[in-house]
Parts: sequence; C-alpha cells; structure tokens
Amino acid sequence: MAGRLDEYRAKRRAGRTPEPVPDRADAGRGGDGDRDTAADGDVGAAFVIHEHHARNLHWDVRLERDGVLVSFAVPKGLPDERGTVRLAVHTEDHPLEYADFSGEIPEGEYGAGRMTVWDRGRYEVAKWTADEVAVVLHGARARGKYVFFRSGSRWQVIRSDPPEDPGWTPLPESMSPMLAVPGALPGPDADERWGYEFKWDGVRALARVDGGRLRLFSRRGDDITDTYPELRGLGAQLGSTRAWLDGEIVALHGGRPSFAALQGRINATDRRARQLAARSPVTYLVFDVLHLDGRPCLDLPYTRRRRLLERLGIDGEHWRVPPSYTGGGTAVADAAAEQELEGLVAKRLDSRYRPGERSGAWLKITELRTLEVVLGGWRPGTGRRADTFGSLMLGVPTGRGLRYVGRVGTGFSDDALRTLATRLRALERRTSPFAEAVPRDGSRDAHWVRPTLVGEVAFKTWTRDGRLRAPTWRGLRPDRTPEELPR
Repeated sequence: MAGRLDEYRAKRRAGRTPEPVPDRADAGRGGDGDRDTAADGDVGAAFVIHEHHARNLHWDVRLERDGVLVSFAVPKGLPDERGTVRLAVHTEDHPLEYADFSGEIPEGEYGAGRMTVWDRGRYEVAKWTADEVAVVLHGARARGKYVFFRSGSRWQVIRSDPPEDPGWTPLPESMSPMLAVPGALPGPDADERWGYEFKWDGVRALARVDGGRLRLFSRRGDDITDTYPELRGLGAQLGSTRAWLDGEIVALHGGRPSFAALQGRINATDRRARQLAARSPVTYLVFDVLHLDGRPCLDLPYTRRRRLLERLGIDGEHWRVPPSYTGGGTAVADAAAEQELEGLVAKRLDSRYRPGERSGAWLKITELRTLEVVLGGWRPGTGRRADTFGSLMLGVPTGRGLRYVGRVGTGFSDDALRTLATRLRALERRTSPFAEAVPRDGSRDAHWVRPTLVGEVAFKTWTRDGRLRAPTWRGLRPDRTPEELPR
C-alpha cells in the first residue's frame, strides 16, 4: 500500500490549499493503510461525489477502497439514461478525509475552484478489475448501477440499469418556442386571471442545459451557442440541473434593451463573437422552464412553471429571471411606458406551454405594432445615402404570393445602411418579386431583389389601402425565413 497517495501529495502544497494533505507517515484514516474497505459484494463502503467548479466544471466520483478514495472525474456528470456513455478521467487516489472536504481551492493551486459535496452514500461492488469497475450506488441523488471501463487509453462510464423513478423522462434533444399574438389588455373583470411580464426588445432563444453545459437555439432551431460565449456560464451555475429554458437575449444600451445594439451580435461567430462579448455583452432574460430534471413541464400551468423557474436561482452577470406580476395589467403597462420599454406580454395563469404554436393564451401588448416583413427591393438614396439606399420595399407573404405593404426609410444606423446595401446588391434581380403591381410612386427607380431576407419594422397602424403607416426599421431577423412568416 506504500505510495498510494504520492501523486496526490505531489500535486498539492500543504498550507496553501484547504484540502487535506496527510503526512506520509500518517497510517490512520486517509493514510496509506492496508485495510480493505470495499471487497466485491460489500454494501457498506462509502462514496462521495464532488461538484468541482474548476476551469472546466466536472463531477468527481470517489469510491472508498483499500484505505483511499479511488477517483474518476466525469465532465458531464453521471448519465441518467440507461446505455448512455460519458467520458470519465481516472485521476489520482485521494485520502479518505477528502470525503468530508468542501471549499475554495485558491488560484494558482492544482484544481483551483469551488468544490462542494454533490452527493454521498454507500455502494456495493459488482466487479472490480484493472480495466472495469462496476458499482451500485445508493445515494440521495445518485442511485443505480454504473460501470467505469477502460476504452483504449481512456476511461468511460455507462449506466447499465434504468432510472428508479418510472416517471423520469429524458431531456428532449430539441424544442420549439410558444408564440404570442397581438392583443389588448384584458378587461378589469379578467385582469386577475392573467400574469404580466415586460416585453423585451431582443432575440428569442431556448437554452438546453445538461451536465453543466449550455446550448442556445434560435426560434427556428439553429444552434447559436457560439454567437454568445458570455452566456455559457449559466450552464456551470446550474450545475447538474438538466433543463430546457425559454427566454430573450437582449443588448442593453443606456440601461434599456436596444434591438439596434443587438444587431452587431446576431451573426458574429468565433473570434469576432468573443471580441464583441467582451466589448458589448448581452443578457439572457429567462422567463419559462419547459423540462426540468426528468420532468416535462409543458402541461403545467404558467403559475407552476414560474415557481419552478424562480427556485432555480438563475442570477448572474449576464443572465437573470425578470419579474412577473399577477393582475394589475394597467400598472405594468404604465411602468413599461415610463421605462420606455416595448410593451408587455400577458399570459393566462392557467395556460399550458404549446411548443411551436401561436396562442391567444399569450398576448403581446405594445403601443407601436411590430411586423416581420420580407425585403423585396430598394430605392436609391441621395446626399449622404447616395452610396447605400433611400428606402426598402416591404412585403408580407400571402397565399397568392408576396403582397406589397409599403416602404421604410427611417431607423437605420450607418452600419445597418452599409451592411444592408451590400447584401441587397448581391440579391438583385430584373423583375419585381411582388404578386401585384407596385404603385408607380413606390417603384420609380426601384431595384428588385430576391425575397429571402426578413426584417422587422415598427408602425402605428394600417392605411385603408393596406400599407404600413409611419414604419420604422428595427433590424434584420436572421432567425426567420420568409416561409416561416404567417400568411
């Protein structure tokens, strides 16, 4: 048994780390003693699982055997599903005292970061060889049969029995967001049956959290995780929580959400995304939970989902849970106007979550209307806009084709003008993409384009002839395609 903890001692400096570092001569608990603490078939040996927020979050599974804790680092935690295989790194043996350790390992020391006890209990050995360790864990959170096995030069772990809970459901691979419809404030007699949230001027995003790792998806299902690297830490904060979350990514400008400020972030990737994250960070506002720790939440009422969400403790530099108010819709609307927010969303307190559906159980209430439109052409600009464009020609899809709804010439930043002009010139075509003739005053000097770009405008109302009154450009919507827009 001599030397079992030599590697452990060599990596740690007593007095500089709060971890237990037993003296080489210590033959007591945690030393290099020779007592056999877990023979095959025993049920009395102890195990502990540490959640280790080091440079990369992982879970350390430690099994008491032969006077030490045999340790495996599992980056995504033990799998819940039968047959799921995950990486497990066989690390150095730890002293038995480590089973009671939790604390902050200082910067500069091996394994720097926060270490907490995630679970502990007893285990039985089904098989223990140099290449395979099969154990049955009896903990408060980890329960079941797991096999650690060598695969080439690496170790892996697999769960070999189904979860004990018959109602446990695997985390879905994909989800679609529920959508709101335009509406007005519910009347006083219905007010108390609705919950009210502020409407945030950003980009909708669903988050899948599994094994401390976060993946973000746009409304149409594109993986946008790399576009917002500053949000990855939410996965580490949630730790072993397995969930689908719904929310809005916003860019704050002057303390308020600004869709214009978000435009530069939407398509950034790789190095550019990391640079922008440091210079112009975003915030993820989480307002719903769709699946949580083996339980679907879709059929739970809105009030129940909100309680589950608020218990998760989502609160960080770049993510938070915004408030929700029961009743008092008029006061919430007044507060939104006072803070110059876009408006509010009203949600029936008993509403279920319907993925991919646009439902009247959720109402978006704004003073200005917003509309997603297809770009069908542009008119040349003059003066300082001579090199870009003067206005965009807009359409909405119908069963008979693209219907012309007017032009927008305000709301563009200089960057938006240059970027859009470049993209529009690459899409030019000889004929109009609109199903009917465009009025002569709107088509003079027009440059037609292939109708593939979707943007968003704000406007006051519709004119009698079906045009947008006083539209203002809000930005491109790369998360949408013309085929997805409602007819």
